[in-house]
Amino acid sequence: MAGEEVKLDDDALAAEWEAAMTEQVGAAPNDDGSGWAAKLETQIAKAEDRRKNPDRALNQDEVDSLVGFDAAELGLANQSGIRAIVNSALVSYERLPMLEIVFDRLVRLLTTSLRNFTSDNVEVSLDGIRSVRFGDYLNSIPLPAILSVFKAQQWDGFGMIAVDSPLAYSIVDVLLGGRRSTAKLKVEGRPYTSIETSLVQRMIEVVLEDAETAFRPVSPVAFVFDRLETNPKFAAITRAANAAIMVKLRVDMEERGGTIEMLLPYATIEPIRDVLLQGFMGEKFGRDATWEGHLATEIWSAQTEVKAVLYEKKLPLRRIMELDVGDTLMLDIKPDALVELRCGDETLTQGRMGRSGEHVAVQVAKPLRRSRTTLAAFEAAGQLRKEPA
Repeated sequence: MAGEEVKLDDDALAAEWEAAMTEQVGAAPNDDGSGWAAKLETQIAKAEDRRKNPDRALNQDEVDSLVGFDAAELGLANQSGIRAIVNSALVSYERLPMLEIVFDRLVRLLTTSLRNFTSDNVEVSLDGIRSVRFGDYLNSIPLPAILSVFKAQQWDGFGMIAVDSPLAYSIVDVLLGGRRSTAKLKVEGRPYTSIETSLVQRMIEVVLEDAETAFRPVSPVAFVFDRLETNPKFAAITRAANAAIMVKLRVDMEERGGTIEMLLPYATIEPIRDVLLQGFMGEKFGRDATWEGHLATEIWSAQTEVKAVLYEKKLPLRRIMELDVGDTLMLDIKPDALVELRCGDETLTQGRMGRSGEHVAVQVAKPLRRSRTTLAAFEAAGQLRKEPA
């Protein structure tokens, strides 16, 4: 009886081992064993390779297998639709070609302006333009830093300029006559003094003036300095979830320097979005002088019809239907009354009726009426016509 019990235990243990190996390598119990053997040999070869090369780095599949991570099960292998929107940590917005040209122009202007401002050899370069969420950007600002809030008056929006500590200390060092040093400036955690903030504010005002000049060919705007902040919580100019354009400028003054980051929310530049979407041609900023000249020539040579209206009166339809041959319509107008000259529905001027040889003529008696519709009002009316009802 004891021998039978031992035999039964051995059979149960072998069946348990077979089930475990089958679950691990994916072979069925009633398989012929060829698939199971091939997978087992593959695992043995991988283990032997790891034993011979202990310094070899694991690939992503091996790391995922080790920690039990499956991208397909989590739905991260091929994100699309709502899942891609919900899990998106980045902001992807349409490309604005004209905005890139504006900031390239700002780099050239700042190089000259900061050289005159610091009396030192300054090089400004554009590190990049990208879209960020405003809340994520505030959390990523390295502290301590100086944050400047400014207002774009014509656009009715706000923007922000962030100056990091190395550049702030470098500007103070340069303007106060500090020596050039190859050692890296130590970033202190203390609050900025009044002298340091005043000097950095002067540099920010120079940046804002050049930004106005860079945007002027696209859209005239006045960037008005509003306030300085050292705490990002007090520099909130839009909601945390809103998107913004972040431009990073690198300022090098030989052995010292730092970065300037200019942030413009999309809500701020929305009034000029159509202009920023235009293509760039040379230095014309989206304008084609050849086409403008051709259009002006065609307008000057166009023919139009001008009517001289002696008298105008509204009558009810019943009165008009009762008219018969021989009826007389009284014109409430004097012989010396002026005649209106119209082009379509618009009244151009007034004149007097007369004769010139064998022709009836009108002598202009008053200057032409200028249109009261400004270019801005015309563009606004065109935009309203484009919007669906």
